[in-house]
Amino acid sequence: MDEKLGRREFLGAVGALAPVVQGVLSAQSAAAAETPAKTTPYKKVAIEPFDYSGVSLRPSFWQRQATAGRDFYLGVSNDDILHGYRVAAGTADAPGRALGGWCSPNSNTVFGQWLQSMARMQRAYGDKDLLEKANTLVSEYAKCWPGMSRGAARGNGRAAAGGATGGLGHYAYEKLVGGLTDMHSYAGHPEAMALCDKITEAAVANFNRDRVPANRQPWELHSGRPGEWYTMGENLYRAYQLTGNSMYKEFADVWLYPAYWDKFAATADPKDAEGVHAYSHCNSFASAALAYDVTGDAKYLTILKNFYDWMQRRQTYATGGYGPDERFIYSDGALGDSLEIYSASFECPCDSWAAFKVSKYLMMYTGEARYGDWIERLLYNGIGAALQIKDRGTHMYYMDYHLGSSLKYYSRNAYTCCSGTYFQNITEYSNLIYFRDPKSLFVNLYLPSELQWNGPSGAVKVVQTTGYPEADSSTLSLTMDRPATFALKLRVPGWSKGMSVKVNGEAETAEIRPGQWATIQREWKSGDTVGITIPLHFRRVPIDEQHPNRIAIMRGPVVYVQEDPHKWLSDIPANDDDLDKLMKPLANNASIFQIDNEPVVQQRNAFRPFYTFAELERYRIYFDSRLRRVLW
Repeated sequence: MDEKLGRREFLGAVGALAPVVQGVLSAQSAAAAETPAKTTPYKKVAIEPFDYSGVSLRPSFWQRQATAGRDFYLGVSNDDILHGYRVAAGTADAPGRALGGWCSPNSNTVFGQWLQSMARMQRAYGDKDLLEKANTLVSEYAKCWPGMSRGAARGNGRAAAGGATGGLGHYAYEKLVGGLTDMHSYAGHPEAMALCDKITEAAVANFNRDRVPANRQPWELHSGRPGEWYTMGENLYRAYQLTGNSMYKEFADVWLYPAYWDKFAATADPKDAEGVHAYSHCNSFASAALAYDVTGDAKYLTILKNFYDWMQRRQTYATGGYGPDERFIYSDGALGDSLEIYSASFECPCDSWAAFKVSKYLMMYTGEARYGDWIERLLYNGIGAALQIKDRGTHMYYMDYHLGSSLKYYSRNAYTCCSGTYFQNITEYSNLIYFRDPKSLFVNLYLPSELQWNGPSGAVKVVQTTGYPEADSSTLSLTMDRPATFALKLRVPGWSKGMSVKVNGEAETAEIRPGQWATIQREWKSGDTVGITIPLHFRRVPIDEQHPNRIAIMRGPVVYVQEDPHKWLSDIPANDDDLDKLMKPLANNASIFQIDNEPVVQQRNAFRPFYTFAELERYRIYFDSRLRRVLW
């Protein structure tokens, strides 16, 4: 989404959803809310996450981020969220005020995403306050329908532009389908799916179907026309799988995107995939994933795999971020060149969300461990390193990787698209740690957490204790009522060397290969422990092939960045082994390192994890390692 040029200003000002049925949906009863519908959305999975159930975060930097985010969104006034809808409905009492920013005059930009996040987070943590808030928002939104319909019919501002859909465009509609579907499946709202049915009936009858593919020129086509129409399939296919209502599948089929997806049908190195909007195009591949799941057509899985590989080889920074100035770039050194041009390096919340989904779907459909590496990088260096949302919708939009000196800063606009995806990301954390199949438990992330798993022989509790990624070890402690035989599979990071595993203190002989699962098959007993050691070495990570000496410095999955980038910096060693030998932790703070190759009086080259930097605290993330004593 292009913030600085106001590309999606209309999202902050679109009219409220027009009703297509008469009457008012009843409020949800408390009893129904306590009995969520069972979700079985996926058919072709090799492994699956725990679907927002049975996994909780334990104390860590990322638990605190998720908790603070939850508290923020819970604290946003219901009246403010609903204000624009009530005004459009012509209700006599419309308390509160519009959220503002991109959510003026109504909340269409984020409403569906917030419903989806609340539905999932309350399920993950048994959060009754969040459930009550989400229920209220759905029920009160439904009450506005008749009045909003009359407002659209008589030309109530921008609401008239959307005709029978009351100004609800493709972008906001697709997010609302996701929110209502999840309020049905995870929160058990009794009328959520009926409401979604009626919205979709209106969209089927009235939505613009031009479906012009995105293009590099003119600028206005970088996200197609109508904007981002190609992201529509994912949630529509999910709605179809959850309900069996063929309307959703037929409508999802309309929005398939062969004009772009087919560029990856036979290659992971297409020559003409650049220049288009990065977030929405990455997000479109979630629709390709669901098209594979629904149709069984293997071409969609091939496309998804090739897209992932292209992203890793050609488009991503060391952080896992991508999309300088919100575009996919040419594979000719443009990524390295972008560091000299843009501070808008990475649309952090939105881009992280799209990448999380692509990676998760690939793990689900292939069962392969290597797709967890992108999740891990973004957890620590992408969304997990973002500034917290605060105040009245003040939030981070771009990450800054500008060569020489950078800083984290807040968006000048409140409640943009990134305030919706931020909530989705922090909700997803617990859903990315563990996966399962009928006979195996998979550990994808080494994050402090607790799991309750109904394994093949009964209930198993797993507690993961770790200081990773600053420490090199993690311990899994198992508790169960009776012995159970299953495979425990541990993701071996693709960057790792020398990972080792011990069971109850004894070395395990499992095959350990980077990018794959290390499998331990045995009978497990209550009290068993699994010790995992992943040596953390410093290494140089070139930004692209054309700039082999323009590097970031990583330790394990974490990007380490320089404090006080305006000060002198010693030469960076020319190879990984020398760099690792020279990086020494401070005596009083083991998370801060220095290159130990100059006199103490000159040592101003402190490096620490990117996620520890605060607002407006300057840093340097990329270096031209052949330059000597450059003063920035």
